[in-house]
Amino acid sequence: MVEILSILIAAVISVLLFSRIGFGAVLGYLFAGVIIGPSLLGLVTDAENIRHVGEFGVVFLLFMIGIEIKPQRLWLMRRMVFGIGGAQVFLTGAIITAVAIYGFDLPSSAAIIVGFGLALSSTAFAVQAMAEKNQLITNWGRTSFAVLLLQDLAVVPLLVLVPLLAAGSINLTASMGLAALESFAIFGTVLIVGRFAISPALRLIASSRSKEVFAATALLLVLGFAWVMEIAGLSMAMGAFVAGILLSESEFRHQIEADIEPFRGLLLGLFFMSVGMSVDLSAVMANLTLVFTGTAALLLFKTLLIFWIVRLGGLNTAEAIRSAFLLSQAGEFGFVLFALADTHNVLPDGFSEPLISIIVLSMAITPGMIFVGELIAKRISSGASPLSLDSSEGRDEVVLIAGYGRVGQTVGKMLDILEQKWVAIDLNVDRITNGRAKGHEIYFGDISQEKVLHALSTINPKLIILTVDGVRSTEKSIRAIKHLLPTVPIVVRSHDLKVGEKLKVMGAAHVVPEVVETSIRLGASAMQAMGYEEPEVRHAIDTMRDDDYGKVRSLDEEKAH
Repeated sequence: MVEILSILIAAVISVLLFSRIGFGAVLGYLFAGVIIGPSLLGLVTDAENIRHVGEFGVVFLLFMIGIEIKPQRLWLMRRMVFGIGGAQVFLTGAIITAVAIYGFDLPSSAAIIVGFGLALSSTAFAVQAMAEKNQLITNWGRTSFAVLLLQDLAVVPLLVLVPLLAAGSINLTASMGLAALESFAIFGTVLIVGRFAISPALRLIASSRSKEVFAATALLLVLGFAWVMEIAGLSMAMGAFVAGILLSESEFRHQIEADIEPFRGLLLGLFFMSVGMSVDLSAVMANLTLVFTGTAALLLFKTLLIFWIVRLGGLNTAEAIRSAFLLSQAGEFGFVLFALADTHNVLPDGFSEPLISIIVLSMAITPGMIFVGELIAKRISSGASPLSLDSSEGRDEVVLIAGYGRVGQTVGKMLDILEQKWVAIDLNVDRITNGRAKGHEIYFGDISQEKVLHALSTINPKLIILTVDGVRSTEKSIRAIKHLLPTVPIVVRSHDLKVGEKLKVMGAAHVVPEVVETSIRLGASAMQAMGYEEPEVRHAIDTMRDDDYGKVRSLDEEKAH
């Protein structure tokens, strides 16, 4: 109990502190692990067992990466992802590997892990930094994101490669070739089986309307695939990644993301804390010169190389500088890779501590690197705005329809007539299946859950139309939307004016009272049947709707008196 409380207290305090000063949660978890670990306070003595539990966080992390990688998205960004991103990972990893072999006399198996582990940048730091300043939509932001995406993809074969290198029975070239062949073979088998088995099973579970059972199914899916891959001789992370890819186009992906996210966050935090606990401070102090010179050399080398690669990839000088300084650090996947390599004895004894220290120090310097890169880029671009958009690659604006019943389907058909792109979310499996069969983009999930809404927010909706049944569900949905997407206008249906007024106070931009609108349309139909001309009918409708249904409200007041 003392160890559990120590972990929780240290995590809460450290993550809060490091987030406040702009260093992020990852460094907070690492710092907390060092403080309570054997090297300092000694509140936790068995870091190895904690790491085994925390490794499930890595499994869930790879699942989240897989579920975000849509095949269409990769195809549209193929030049940047596989061209620029591939060049960055291969060249950076190859050069650092050569330095490790000839400069530090490391075995080739250890050198390849060191080289490609340090070639990876911090996705968490870079994406967060760009998102805060709305830079993901810039030309250099998209290029940087493509590099990060390829790095995330590269983690999978690297994790597969570690146990093969640990065996030591085959050479490096054969190891990489075998890793690739095994990956493709198992990928193909699991994808074929999973494609035909997962969706029917999820539809059956979702039809029960039990959130607990669906969440348990999501966990079973991820861990089941991870276990199958481990039995096949590969990593659990690989299995989770495959499961994510299988669900990347599924109508259930957003709800599953919301259900998995808490487990991912907690267990990954525990993993980073276990890494911090395993750091031997005496070994770090003994290699302090190596840590500082290694960090400086890594930042300088990666900045120059990435600048050259993205410059050849089409960015101008100012954009290339921003991208290079942003991606110059080592990343959190290095912790994962080095920890796994250390567990399999691929790295020499005592070598992982300086490597982890280099990653930590480079990540801590990242805010300063971004600031310096921005200053240099502004000087070069002579005051040009870093947020200038590439007009040829503008993003479509999407309308989000919450509730795909008769009302939601009617709204969708009207938007189709206007050629307006829309996405819908619903909890009725039959509606979702029928809608997707017609080619519509409809997902399973409850929009009133903030985690589901957060997963959906990646489509950047310009308008949200709420057609869900029930006053409580509508109110809960509005609260979630106003909290996560406060600037997005909400159009909502209500039963009558009284409920509608309450929803407006809560933040709805426009409320359509069903009873009132039905009455108005019924009166309009009666006028048309009596021979009134269209302008007269339109005038009557507009009069009743004027001043926020003022005429109808006055009738209600007279009835009350």
